[in-house]
Amino acid sequence: MKSASSNDSSKKNAGYKAAEYVNDGMVLGLGTGSTTHYFIEKVGMRIKDEGINVKGIPTSFQSLLIAKQWNIPITTLEENDIDLSVDGADEVDSEFNLIKGGGAAHTKEKIVDYAAKKFIVIVDESKCVEELGTFPVPVEVLPDASRMVIKELEDMGAKCEIRMAQRKDGPVITDNGNFVIDAKFEKIESPEHMEIDLNTIPGVVENGIFSQMVDKVIVGTPKGTKEL
Repeated sequence: MKSASSNDSSKKNAGYKAAEYVNDGMVLGLGTGSTTHYFIEKVGMRIKDEGINVKGIPTSFQSLLIAKQWNIPITTLEENDIDLSVDGADEVDSEFNLIKGGGAAHTKEKIVDYAAKKFIVIVDESKCVEELGTFPVPVEVLPDASRMVIKELEDMGAKCEIRMAQRKDGPVITDNGNFVIDAKFEKIESPEHMEIDLNTIPGVVENGIFSQMVDKVIVGTPKGTKEL
């Protein structure tokens, strides 16, 4: 098992490498999570040290706060198109399909990542799998529809839990004011079809399967990075 410091260095290497793809004048999609934290940090360093001019579109309050900490100018999809989005993943398979949503930000992440001209995923080696399914699929739902959605997901073969908050009573509430159901499927044979099927359930806002969106995967290791 890798040590915490080893895993952290892997994430840092991946995030810093992705920042090398940022060019002056770009509008960036700023993903959410511990690996993307390093990407945002390095972009902020480049603004300070090199004077590059970029703008960021955060995918969560977390990434917004980190961007402000590093003095990255903020914009919106209403105002700008996105040149490059960089985001992490909970799982990435050999076909570059993803499961995202461990941080409960996958709805905004999917909007921003889909809108980008180029989408780079940054992960450490532990997130690379042959097939998706070890990690539950996060499903963001309207609170009033949660019981009905759980029944539909169970009919599809999933074991479901409403994600509960830490250091707060009750369920996790997304930035959009919704619940997250973690749906564990025994096998995901076709991520593309499952992504569509989950979103046809009334009350589902968005699910955490990202299929056919990724242009490049940067895998961080303690000694450097691998690019896929």
